[in-house]
Amino acid sequence: MAIRDSRRNRGRLLLFISSIVFGIGALVAIYSFRYNIQNDVNQQAASLIGADLTISGNKEPDVKMQKLLDSLGDDRSQERSFPSMVYFIKSQSTRLVQVKALQGAFPYYGELETTPAQAGRSFKTGKNALVDKTLMLQFNARVNDSIKIGNETFLIAGVLNKAPGQTGIASGIAPVVYIPLQYLDKTGLITTGSRINYSYYYKFGSKTDVEKLAKKLAPQLDKAGFSYNTVEGKKEGTSRSFADLSKFLSLVGFIALLLGCVGVASAINIYIREKIQSIAIMRCMGVKASEAFLIYLIQITGIGLIGSVAGAVLGTSIQHLLPYVLKDFLPITISVSISWMAIGQGILLGLIISILFALLPLISIRNISPLNTLRLSFDDTNTMRDPLRWMVYLLMLLFIASFSYLQLDSWMSAVVFTAGIIIAFLILTAIAWLLIRFTRLLVMSGWSYIWRQGFANLYRPNNQTIILTVSIGLSTAFIATLFLIQQLLISQVTLSTGDNQSNMILFDIQTPQKKGVAELTRKEGLPVLSEVPMVTMRLEKVNGKTAADAKKDSTLNISQNAYNYEYRVTYRDSLTPSETITSGNWIGKAEPGKDIPVSAEERFARRINAKVGDKLVFNVQGVPMNTYISSIRKVNWNKISTNFQVVFPNGSLEDAPQIHVLLTHVPSNAVSAKYQQAVVRQYPNVSIIDLGLVLSVLDDLLGKIGYVVKFMTGFSIITGIIVLISSVRISKYQRIQESVLLRTLGGSRKQIFAITAIEYLFLGALSALTGIVIAIGSSWLLARYTFDMPYAVNFLPVVAIFFIITLLTVIIGLLNSRGILNRSPLEVLRSNA
Repeated sequence: MAIRDSRRNRGRLLLFISSIVFGIGALVAIYSFRYNIQNDVNQQAASLIGADLTISGNKEPDVKMQKLLDSLGDDRSQERSFPSMVYFIKSQSTRLVQVKALQGAFPYYGELETTPAQAGRSFKTGKNALVDKTLMLQFNARVNDSIKIGNETFLIAGVLNKAPGQTGIASGIAPVVYIPLQYLDKTGLITTGSRINYSYYYKFGSKTDVEKLAKKLAPQLDKAGFSYNTVEGKKEGTSRSFADLSKFLSLVGFIALLLGCVGVASAINIYIREKIQSIAIMRCMGVKASEAFLIYLIQITGIGLIGSVAGAVLGTSIQHLLPYVLKDFLPITISVSISWMAIGQGILLGLIISILFALLPLISIRNISPLNTLRLSFDDTNTMRDPLRWMVYLLMLLFIASFSYLQLDSWMSAVVFTAGIIIAFLILTAIAWLLIRFTRLLVMSGWSYIWRQGFANLYRPNNQTIILTVSIGLSTAFIATLFLIQQLLISQVTLSTGDNQSNMILFDIQTPQKKGVAELTRKEGLPVLSEVPMVTMRLEKVNGKTAADAKKDSTLNISQNAYNYEYRVTYRDSLTPSETITSGNWIGKAEPGKDIPVSAEERFARRINAKVGDKLVFNVQGVPMNTYISSIRKVNWNKISTNFQVVFPNGSLEDAPQIHVLLTHVPSNAVSAKYQQAVVRQYPNVSIIDLGLVLSVLDDLLGKIGYVVKFMTGFSIITGIIVLISSVRISKYQRIQESVLLRTLGGSRKQIFAITAIEYLFLGALSALTGIVIAIGSSWLLARYTFDMPYAVNFLPVVAIFFIITLLTVIIGLLNSRGILNRSPLEVLRSNA
């Protein structure tokens, strides 16, 4: 019976179930991508780290530690890395880069991929350098050109294409220049206060258990302020990073799938309504309600299986695109192979969704009695009291929450995500419900017939107002939220053109150079907006508790990293515009012979579980400083300025070893280039951050992230369009009789066309507007509670989205109406007889 009954409706059933094809396709592609990444990480983990063991720290090891480091490994290499300015002699351009001074045969796994290929090894034999390809392109440099780093000039021996663990995004933010370690001292860049990372790379024989050795060394390394990493550790960390990425992508695909679920539920609801008479006749012939239910359940299951298989095939094809879309985020080469596990999961998920979201309309079959053969209206006023209906609602919520939990690994996050989806659905459904009620009151007898009929279509029987509002609104909300958040992040680093806004930062200025750099700045016609001293220190005790105490007693709730971190603090007598006191009192002057009052940033205070009045001991170049927290500050880290976790008062650190930071404003790129060249020539150790360049890099980064999200959002948009098309086509079947009557009564094609246009114009506009309102609300919440930034965005892209979605809705509605308008009334009546 299920097969026989579906013969005349298979095309429509396939259209119904097509709503989930793209959602299943997205998830199968993401699952395949995840499984391939896991395999590739396992195979390429060694090349990510480049060695069997790495040990790193941000301070020079003492004699005891150096002896330990020299005793490890069958082969060893070492590296010093630090930020510095590089000067391209040919183009007379400068840029802040990450300098890596390397000694030894590192990397032992993988290689420094260079052009020419041999440069990755041969550059260490002379005064040569490897320069990141992005820098080479930016400054139009060539192999055999020269660059100056500090006091030394290096020949560019090769273009650095890729290094172990490096991604395209990383090279754009912090481009790397490799030089041989033996020339580092000659650059003159290693001075007091320089921020240098020390890294040591080791290769062991096959008989050495590196993991066991690393765990044995961990206490000594931790005590000395060094950390380690192994191939297994890198494998786990990289897998976790990719797991987070795949979870995010899975949630995006899941949203597309939820849109498809809405389409399935609505389509099957209309389909069952059309079948009322057939089911009633079957009931008269002795078919039980349960048997009628099974007939249509079998149909839905079969069509769901077909749709799921189609989605799995689509997803397997799409997975070839994901490595290309995400290539800038991946430090490894991702293989593309068929994942039968992903395909199986996709098909199973599609079947569950097809059945689960079709159950709501299917269970109403139980209420169809033989009497419906005479009374064709189907009264469903009491369906809300049906306990089975509420059980299906509960199953749907459990399904959404469970799937969210599998992606997020947190019940709290899963509940929040599920609640967000439910709220969005409820808002859109409520808007549609209000629209139906409102249009009944809005339509006036004085209006023209076309306008009255167009608005009446919004609330007449078998209308699609709710389904279209929900599907179009959710898709609009998702893409609009993306645009708004991207704008917010960019706006936080948009540089002001006013003279009082700093857009260039000079740091690593030594105390004897402070006056000279300031004079040079003024000589170039630029203002000295701020000069900030910076002192390096470590935290030794919190309320008398050392790192060892905190490690033994977890109830202290003090982060171990707080003791290992090298703090850069300042001293001053007043707050800056980016700071606000949240508790305690600001004290700007220290009293001789007493504990020093300091102001702690609120997140730093939470990390060390401290409050106002608590005592801290800092180690400044071997000198202990007793302090207490006099105030806790909230700092706007999104504002580009010199912000600090700890601020000392005047009269406390003036005699400590320190470096200085200078802030100025440059009016143009030409002035910026001239100024940077002058600074680098006279003070090669001084590093410069051009915030205009930071903005362009960040813009490019967010553009790439946005492209990835838009790529995944495309699945939601496509699914929304398919739901829209299928829903409109369903309503087309419902309107055939109505259109025929209008044509018979003298209605012209132009009038029917206008009626349809008015209906879909209003539906599309309201749905898109509601989605945009949700997007504005969600982006405001993210800005307020996640990013902690002021809400100021350009709504022009959102307005464009509104018009595009509205126009698309109207076009699809009109195209689907052509089939009715192009046929004569007699032809339609005969085909439906």
